Amino acid sequence: MGSTGSGPPRRPQTHGRVKRFNGRIEEVLQTHHFDSTADLDTTLHRYVELYNHHIPQKALGHLTPIQALKNWQLSHPHLFHKKVYNHAGHDR
Repeated sequence: MGSTGSGPPRRPQTHGRVKRFNGRIEEVLQTHHFDSTADLDTTLHRYVELYNHHIPQKALGHLTPIQALKNWQLSHPHLFHKKVYNHAGHDR
């Protein structure tokens, strides 16, 4: 993917990015009290939305993951079967 991608799977660079993301999730889990499974589920979904839509990533050229994905789709439309939307939640 070049300088704006996360790199191919099973590479040290990709593994490091996954470990950092999981470490951030672990911080959320250790610093919050959850009253129920639903509360935990809501918190994790909100964090993933925040991460994907609002936190620029250095490895992605200081773009958010969704911005980088949309740019990738514009430059390589033949690789996508669905349009990348700039909103959280599942495509319907």
